[in-house]
Amino acid sequence: MSKKSKVDIVSLCGGLPEELCVQLGAEEQLIKIRLEKRKFGKEVTIIEGIDPSTYDLKKVASVLKSRLATGGTVKNNHIEIQGDQRQKAKNILVEEFGIPAESIIFIETE
Repeated sequence: MSKKSKVDIVSLCGGLPEELCVQLGAEEQLIKIRLEKRKFGKEVTIIEGIDPSTYDLKKVASVLKSRLATGGTVKNNHIEIQGDQRQKAKNILVEEFGIPAESIIFIETE
């Protein structure tokens, strides 16, 4: 964690320990997972709402891609994973990163 982000976290948490502050930040954010259809009928799982100041999005994407054995990328502060990986991605976010399951919702799009 860089010195700047460490200072930001401490100032936001009013002197709470860093680990507790990061956990509080994870509980407060609302993460949305949705499925998007692309051209030629390809499906892409989009994960939005992960705070880039709390989690390194590239690291999260890397863990998701390796655990799901699929490709993906980070664009505009959201993660794109190839295929319909909604439920598996939610499970990984809960298990690997300690994000509460209650703060992850699925968005149904038409």
